Amino acid sequence: MDGIKYVVFTEKSIRLLGNNQYTSNVESGSTRTEIKHWVELFFGVKVINSHQLPGKG
Repeated sequence: MDGIKYVVFTEKSIRLLGNNQYTSNVESGSTRTEIKHWVELFFGVKVINSHQLPGKG
């Protein structure tokens, strides 16, 4: 679980909790497959989709 830094709490992320969607900040070099594996292992859930925000230029 070294790749997941912390859970993000914003107005939008709190609304997403109602749909069982969670947001978190992860290490910058992490791949989607690694993140999916960490979340499934730690929380015991099936990850359906993940989204990465584009970096600032």
